[in-house]
Amino acid sequence: MPDDLQPEVLRLELTELGDAFRAYQRRPEPDLVVLAELHDRKARAFATWATVTGDASLREEAERAEAAARSTREMNANRLGVMVDGDGPAVERLLTRTQAGQARGVLEYVRTNAPLPEPEARLAVLMLTLRAARAGVGNVTGQDLEGWLQGEAARVLRQLADAGWLRLPDGVSADDALSARPETPVQITVPALLAAESRPLSLGKVTRSRISGWAQRAVGDRKLRKKKAGPATRLLAVYTAAHSRPDGRLGGDEEDGLPLAPAASFCALRPEDIAEHTELLITAGWLTEANTDGARLRGHLAERVLPLSGLL
Repeated sequence: MPDDLQPEVLRLELTELGDAFRAYQRRPEPDLVVLAELHDRKARAFATWATVTGDASLREEAERAEAAARSTREMNANRLGVMVDGDGPAVERLLTRTQAGQARGVLEYVRTNAPLPEPEARLAVLMLTLRAARAGVGNVTGQDLEGWLQGEAARVLRQLADAGWLRLPDGVSADDALSARPETPVQITVPALLAAESRPLSLGKVTRSRISGWAQRAVGDRKLRKKKAGPATRLLAVYTAAHSRPDGRLGGDEEDGLPLAPAASFCALRPEDIAEHTELLITAGWLTEANTDGARLRGHLAERVLPLSGLL
């Protein structure tokens, strides 16, 4: 950039823009919204510079910056599962597409590795797996356990411990775990998830926390609690959220809903029992519609549930 470039305001903008790009490169985490705005500034500045100097190469640089801004916004929209030019406000998603894919991996792991064939145990295995996913150990409180398994928590913990899936600290019983407060949680151990050469789940610290929070929001949904939805219904709520498109429809773009058998297996139900639980989800405002014709689960998440969508 020439030192004597005029007008002065343009020279200052180009200088500040260079500083802004260098500062962005030093950020510990990328922010695609900020980056897109920087590309917009660059496009405007180079277009003005091209007009002042008549330099065609500067005009081309401005056009490249405009394209970079569009691409960056598209990448951000894809990450969040929203349309760049969609109608209405963008939905703030709890998970990115990558995290949602990892969440489905956790659900499949639970489906195929849960040690006991009942919904209460399956729900406990899901939530405790997410607490212990990184190193095989995780903290839990009595409030957590009672929130997941009203009235059944102690029984389910004992069954999981007897099956060898779960270990409590020495001297701590299932009843003791129900008394654990947030300031003194109980550390549970899941032997199958302990560090080994081949980890069954590979989740980063932030991703594990995000997926755990996503699952907690699903199973603890206020309207599901108000309708006294049981563990199987809440498992189906998690499964439908994880296997939905950004607009809330169940199944991927090339799919007609979801196969009924794996959905039922995850919820510890028979396929023919799924319809009963989808009706409960409709009543609770989780789904707006659903049917199970032809061994497929079809339906649509309610608008209030869209932040939990798995972004298929």
